[in-house]
Amino acid sequence: MKIIIYTDSPDSWFVPYGNKLKEKISNLGHEVKYIHDSSDLFPCDVMFILSCTKLLASRYLDQNLHNIVVHASDLPHGKGFSPLQWQILEGRNVIPLTLFEAVEEVDNGPYYLKDSISFKGDELLNELRRKMSLKINDMCLKFISDFKNLKPKDQTGKSTFYKKRVEKDDQLNVHESIANQFNHFRIADNENFPMYFKLYGKKYYLKIYDE
Repeated sequence: MKIIIYTDSPDSWFVPYGNKLKEKISNLGHEVKYIHDSSDLFPCDVMFILSCTKLLASRYLDQNLHNIVVHASDLPHGKGFSPLQWQILEGRNVIPLTLFEAVEEVDNGPYYLKDSISFKGDELLNELRRKMSLKINDMCLKFISDFKNLKPKDQTGKSTFYKKRVEKDDQLNVHESIANQFNHFRIADNENFPMYFKLYGKKYYLKIYDE
C-alpha cells in the first residue's frame, strides 16, 4: 500500500515517534512517506494524520482511501484540543484513545478502534507523551494489518469539547500547595508553554524536571 504519515510541523514533539512508525510500516513492505507540508501530499491508500494543529482541507482527504486520526479521548466525548492534558488535569490516569476516519467536521468521523493507556500518576509531560505515542503507533499498525476486517462504527453519545489551551491556563495558584496542583505540573511544557505565577506585581516562570 501507499501510506502517508502527516504531521503538520517538522518541529512537533511527535516527529521522533512518527519516524519510528514510518520505519515499522516500511518493514512491513509498504511504501511510506512522512510529510510535514500539505503541499507535498499526494493520493494514497492510507494517510495517518497525527499530532496536527490545523485542519486539512477536504481536497486532501478526498484523494485518499482512508484518512486516519488517533485522538486521546473516548469520542465523541473530549473532542477538540489537548485532550491528554485536560484529562490529566481532571485527575484521570486512564486515558482512552480512538482511531477514527477523518471527515470535514472536527473529530466527528466513524471509528475503527478504541484502546487506552494507564499512568501511575507521577509521569511528567515527556513521559506522558512517550507512552501515548507508543500506543498511537501500535493502533496505526493494527489498522494497517486488519483494516480489511475492521468495520467503521458511528460515534454515539453526547459530544463534549476541550478548548484550546491559552497562556492563562498555565498560571499556578500561589495560594495552593504544589501537591494540590501536581497534575498541572505534570502537563507543563517547559520550553513552549512554561508554568508561571504572579506575585507582588511580577510574573515568575517555573520549569519542572524529574531525576
